[in-house]
Amino acid sequence: MVSEPLFRLSDVHFAYDSGRPVLTGADFTLHAGDRVALTGSNGAGKTTLLHLMVGLLKAQAGRVEAFGRPRIHEKDFMEVRPRAGLLFQDSDDQLFCPTVAEDVAFGPLNLGKSRAETRMIVRHTLARLGLDGFENRVTYKLSGGQRRLVALATVLAMNPEVLLLDEPTNALDAETRARLISILAGLPQAMIVISHDEGLLARVAQRWTRLERGRLVES
Repeated sequence: MVSEPLFRLSDVHFAYDSGRPVLTGADFTLHAGDRVALTGSNGAGKTTLLHLMVGLLKAQAGRVEAFGRPRIHEKDFMEVRPRAGLLFQDSDDQLFCPTVAEDVAFGPLNLGKSRAETRMIVRHTLARLGLDGFENRVTYKLSGGQRRLVALATVLAMNPEVLLLDEPTNALDAETRARLISILAGLPQAMIVISHDEGLLARVAQRWTRLERGRLVES
């Protein structure tokens, strides 16, 4: 018996303005365990697609289903976002607290975790990303690569069922990139990865799909 998809997008259309359509009937399905490389030229709509999946943008036509239910209104997506962790392309869009620990703790606390449990989650998540001892560091003073890892920590701390990763290896040095790729390759979650890093995609992706002229084409 085939399990219910985690996400199903059917005939989705979206344009930022009427003269510039981005998605023109996109269809896409993500099942548990899927690891999908989402490719396409700059401006093809890859980031737009991820934002539609978690309700940061609203499809203008078509259907977005997540975790077995159609998602239309903002309230429908409120329960989707903790279960589908989105790593933004720009880490500064994800980090807004004074310290690293506060940023990473924000999600678990909002999920109702106790402060003691949240402290354990923060320590464990930072340690697995090689950020031991960063708890009290001031976020905006970190390097670009360090902010990238902290942004990923804020996602992983929520323990989501799906990871939506937009250029996860941006701004990382070679050693940190290698460690991150190893971590992602070992995670159990379904994931969609947007990246120009072919080495990353070769390690983590099982399916390749490309956005062309507003639609998804399996590679």
